[in-house]
Amino acid sequence: MIKYWNENYPVMLQDVQQHLEMVFTALGIAMVITIVLILIFMHQRKWLNGLVYFFSLLYSVPSFALFVLLLPISGLGMKTAIITLTIYCEYVLLRTFITGIQEIDPSLIEVARGMGMTNRQIFFKVQLPLAVPAIFSGLQVALASMIGIATIAATINAGGLGQLLFEGLQTQQVVPLLWGTLLAVGLTLVCAAVLKFVEYLLSHRWKSALTA
Repeated sequence: MIKYWNENYPVMLQDVQQHLEMVFTALGIAMVITIVLILIFMHQRKWLNGLVYFFSLLYSVPSFALFVLLLPISGLGMKTAIITLTIYCEYVLLRTFITGIQEIDPSLIEVARGMGMTNRQIFFKVQLPLAVPAIFSGLQVALASMIGIATIAATINAGGLGQLLFEGLQTQQVVPLLWGTLLAVGLTLVCAAVLKFVEYLLSHRWKSALTA
């Protein structure tokens, strides 16, 4: 394995970079969409439940099938991969964001409204900070699933760690398969650790702001 790394590490590092680019671009887009949808339909629970159901249906579509279905629209490459990952990520984020916000004590919302806050201020200054644990739990699940799904993107020339896995399958070599698996697992662990750290910082900051 060391010999393979020494001979191929520039390409492997490029695969890691492409993998991270796909995953975090999709995650960022999905987060923006989630926040916008919640802001628009915050007081229309039927619409929110309908959106969760809609994205759950898309989430149930096999990832490879979704890649293929999008090919006539967005073509080969990273663009199709990002669209697919965003769709899968959207269901997880929307469900966890809504759950976290709905579990907040209604009396806290009434207090904020009594202080003259608008619905948008309540969302960003009260509901969002209090929903941090649920939100970051959803982010961890979304990241872990996307890192795995993104490996399939190599079949549509999107790059990423899937290239190592498919190289191992095509050449029947174990070493590329092991490296692809180890790097994917390593990325998942590193991303989870970073999210935990960011969650701690945000929770500490918002807790201080709320008690100030």
